[in-house]
Amino acid sequence: MRRWETLAGSVQGVGKRRNQDWFDCQGTGSGDDPLVLAVADGHGSAVHARSALGARFAVDRFLPLAASFGRAAHDCHEPGRLTRLMTYARDDFPRALVHEWRQEALGHWDRNRPVVEEAAREPRPQEKLVLYGTTLIGAVLTPWLFVAWQIGDGDLAVVEHDGTLSRPLAPAEEDLGDETESLCGREAWLSVRMHWAPVFEEARAPRLVVLSTDGLSKSFASGDGYGEFVRGLAGRLAEKGLADVRETLPDWLAQASRYSGDDTTLAAALRPAETPLPAETPAPADAPAPAGTPVPEEVSAPGEISAPAEVSEETPADAGTAAERADGEADGDADMERKTET
Repeated sequence: MRRWETLAGSVQGVGKRRNQDWFDCQGTGSGDDPLVLAVADGHGSAVHARSALGARFAVDRFLPLAASFGRAAHDCHEPGRLTRLMTYARDDFPRALVHEWRQEALGHWDRNRPVVEEAAREPRPQEKLVLYGTTLIGAVLTPWLFVAWQIGDGDLAVVEHDGTLSRPLAPAEEDLGDETESLCGREAWLSVRMHWAPVFEEARAPRLVVLSTDGLSKSFASGDGYGEFVRGLAGRLAEKGLADVRETLPDWLAQASRYSGDDTTLAAALRPAETPLPAETPAPADAPAPAGTPVPEEVSAPGEISAPAEVSEETPADAGTAAERADGEADGDADMERKTET
């Protein structure tokens, strides 16, 4: 399989004291070197005062776990192997991820205890974890398998081999307000959603996989705006190339952040095509942008977006620093289907 190429960036939200998002991309997508992508969005309120660190811990612990899982998929075509991998990805991987994240957060607390009066009660472990609350979206891509996990808000968008767009981990009902599932939840592993997609031939692998925090999707006035943005991104990549999009991505994310008022992060994986993408993947129609904001050619900057809501200033983390960059086995046609497990 041809090497995947990656695209990523993050901008701090308007009125925010620090960027609570974190992201990373590692690997090439080969059997021995799976491609792993992850984005996390720390909750950022006073109750979650160390959430910028929690987001970083989530990404840092997800990457080695997902890479190890991807390497284990090397022999997934052995009889029964695919079924066992899917069961592990659905049931055991979320537990392992939550355990690793909790250990990281509690270890950080022990090394960075706040100064309190001697008579003060020691917080319970769950109270400590709330300080680090964060969402997470992560994906692993190998020549034979594409798997993604998500807890909390944010978006996973996939441009399939035929140009169709899907959002396989979108919840049936959107969260109300700022409420969302979190890695700091009492039984967080039960809230992890999984997308399972075996790749039986290279030509049918996804063309583009996009992970983003909710600062991007919230910048659009309608639910269709985010989908149009991803379609336009795919079209721009096909026409202008990765270097052009890398250069303009910070401007797009900054414009989205101005409208959503939130930190905005995107990480994407592009499978280079031998031929240009067909016409069924159009760039979105031009959309209006705020006065004085440059709009990149052929791609809708987050346009058709409502005026930004009033943004409350967050409480900074009180310790540490955060960077600003943020099956089934082959026994019938059912195995050929892409599946999403919850």
